[in-house]
Amino acid sequence: MADILLTFTGFHDPYFKGLVDEVDQPGPLLTLLKVRKFDHVFLFDTPKTKKITDQTKNAITKHHREITVNVLELNLSDPTNYKDILRGLKNHLQSIVADYPSAKYFISVTSGTPHMHACWILLTAAGVIPARILNVRPPNFVTKEYPLVEEIDLSSFDFPKVRFQDKPIAAAESQNDANIVRTQLGIVGDHPAMQRALEMGAMLAPSQSPVLIFGETGTGKELFARYIHRLSGRPQETFVAVNCAAIPDNLVESILFGHKKGSFTGAINDQVGKFTAADKGTLFLDELGELPTPAQAKLLRVLQDGMVEPVGQTKAHKVNVKIIGATNRDLRKLVRQNKFREDLFYRLNVGEIILPPLRERRSDIPKIALNILDRLNDTLRKPKRLTAMALTRLQAHNWEGNVRDLENVIERSVRLCRKDVLDADDLLITPPVSYADPLAALPVPYEGFVMEEFISSARKQIILRAIEAAKGNQSQAARMLGITPQAVHKFMQQSKKKV
Repeated sequence: MADILLTFTGFHDPYFKGLVDEVDQPGPLLTLLKVRKFDHVFLFDTPKTKKITDQTKNAITKHHREITVNVLELNLSDPTNYKDILRGLKNHLQSIVADYPSAKYFISVTSGTPHMHACWILLTAAGVIPARILNVRPPNFVTKEYPLVEEIDLSSFDFPKVRFQDKPIAAAESQNDANIVRTQLGIVGDHPAMQRALEMGAMLAPSQSPVLIFGETGTGKELFARYIHRLSGRPQETFVAVNCAAIPDNLVESILFGHKKGSFTGAINDQVGKFTAADKGTLFLDELGELPTPAQAKLLRVLQDGMVEPVGQTKAHKVNVKIIGATNRDLRKLVRQNKFREDLFYRLNVGEIILPPLRERRSDIPKIALNILDRLNDTLRKPKRLTAMALTRLQAHNWEGNVRDLENVIERSVRLCRKDVLDADDLLITPPVSYADPLAALPVPYEGFVMEEFISSARKQIILRAIEAAKGNQSQAARMLGITPQAVHKFMQQSKKKV
């Protein structure tokens, strides 16, 4: 019995440039063929992918001589037209099944347009082609639960009839899968400390209990709050975020709980408070430690009985809100200083999650950096890549601003560097604002650290900053650096040659 693979070709076939260095990476089809063996591969070709299809056929023939490769043409003027795709596929499939009636069929839905993928699944689910669907994941999404190649047998599914209810389903089943939600939100991290935080967030999400998230600036507290919300079973769209530090003290109660018209000077209309807006959903209170004491008392009442009383109204109304608070401050210390209510702290601190700073999970930095670069490349005309040394430098940095700081450095470096492949010297890392002593910013040596490369990179960065501070005046930059103008001129000439 022959095993047959059916697939379109895409712009990542047969090879594509990886995010690290300039090394060609196997595309989806070659990756699949490393994992699964087939007797025949049918490549469905369109006018816009003819060159790619020819290259893919040659690559398969070169590396897998045991496979017979066939190219079938679909004359599609529009690769997003469902009707034309379905018609072309059905015509070819009838001939293939007639020639190989007893074969086992597999379909790859990784290459091609999303419309092509949908047509494959429709034809398979309808029984037009008795095939199993194969999905090849990008390496950065591969986990123990989600392998590189996943097989889906649609014939084994019993699709239930959809029954409409009076109230909407709170959340789709896929939202209750922590790994899927994590991938959708772009949360990257395999460090044990991060895994513990993710696991605790998933466990606390379905309950009504409030959650407190502690973490330094830039660790992704709001993103983590959205992760908990998505797993809570509450409506996706009902997530209300409030920055407590950004609200004037005299408007905190009005913003959080609402007010009635005429309740104070300037209240010309009724205002719905954030609690009411978040009813049946989640209210995220960022910078919770900045909340004024009077508002803390009202917040405590909402937590106790779920009743919200707008300013200027004596009658309270009930709300159903899951509260997630976040802060980069030590609330226990604020309690001791009488700046935060003790009873409110213990009412809120049912579930305590601590997000580790980036410097305490250095093993995650390369994966996070490549994930950021991948997103940035979607906005660039020509994709950029990082060398292994660039990743090593990123991993060695302390990142006082955490993930947000890392994102800024990568975006600044990618957009300002003319080269397609960024080396360690091309990373525009600014000194942390918290350091008074520049020597305190030096990295701690680690396995694989090369002092000469670090000194060379540091020298380049210092000269560039001096030239920038001198507004391009090389003589002035030389005086600031205590070197000769000839040395600065030589450096600029060498930099132009590298570009």
